[in-house]
Amino acid sequence: MVEGRPPKPTRRSTIADVAARAGVDRAVVSRLLNADPRLSIRDSTRQRVLDAIEELGYQPNAAARSLRTARTRTIALLVPDYINPAYGEIIEGAEAAAARVGCSLMTASLQSADDSFERYAERLGHGRVDGLLLAAGGVHGTPEDELERLGLPWLCVNRTGPGRRRYVVLDDERAAAVAVEHLVQLGHRGLAFISGPQDSDSARRRRIGHLKAIKAAGLARGPIVRGNYTPRGGAEAMAKILEAEQRPTAVLVANVASATGALHTARRMGVRVPQDISVIAVHDLTVAPYLDPPLTTVRMALDGLGARAVELLLERSANAEIRETVREPTELVIRESTAPPS
Repeated sequence: MVEGRPPKPTRRSTIADVAARAGVDRAVVSRLLNADPRLSIRDSTRQRVLDAIEELGYQPNAAARSLRTARTRTIALLVPDYINPAYGEIIEGAEAAAARVGCSLMTASLQSADDSFERYAERLGHGRVDGLLLAAGGVHGTPEDELERLGLPWLCVNRTGPGRRRYVVLDDERAAAVAVEHLVQLGHRGLAFISGPQDSDSARRRRIGHLKAIKAAGLARGPIVRGNYTPRGGAEAMAKILEAEQRPTAVLVANVASATGALHTARRMGVRVPQDISVIAVHDLTVAPYLDPPLTTVRMALDGLGARAVELLLERSANAEIRETVREPTELVIRESTAPPS
């Protein structure tokens, strides 16, 4: 810089810059930012555009009109509770995706609210937000016609169900199957399963994946003990498994929170992991490498699920059917809690 001369102002990125970086026409960028329901592009192209927006720090002049009836540029995400750390990752992904198109994310927990879901949703329907995401148990038992009466675009996140026509979920069946396949490859033949709550849709899908993988491996079904996605639930379920007359050599746990309790029970009962019993869990939360022993997991894109939920809510019309499964990445993360049976 020449002394005494002020620095040149940094030029603000434009739609043309984003289009050039992503290798698409400017109209594609504009239609994506404005959630044009008629826009049909590949997921890879959409991701290139979103990456270019982030890399260039592009800020739309008037914040994206992401919903056809946008007024507040705010989306609500309702979760069952804040205790399960998986929801934190979903929220993080959803918040980042909303910010990329100039929207804000408002989160709430049914557990922390005194009101019922119906009363909470009714308030949102009075112009407070432009759309509603409902994570997992947040919509249990809620008929879709009640959601329609809100007059808001809505989308279920990681929960399907009979007649549900708007949802995006993770591939929980595949995740459970990957876990079973790992244990079978290690040589385990006696496998137990600590499942999730009875009314949990994700728990149902993981149970199906577990059973299909057991059958595909030609193994007899081992004990299945229901947990509740909490450390206490996992601890109690593990105690039942270890107190059985015929103890399995490996246990698949439906989520990491339950697995922390399962590991605690094993230590308390003098059962060594993985020497006496292997433990693997679905999801790979930040705590997993720091457990004792470090927990083998099947990693799933929780933040990607949150981001995709926002994208679908913004891009699709309020009455369009949405039935999507986020399949990638689903990968095995091997740590010290699994080993061949002794």
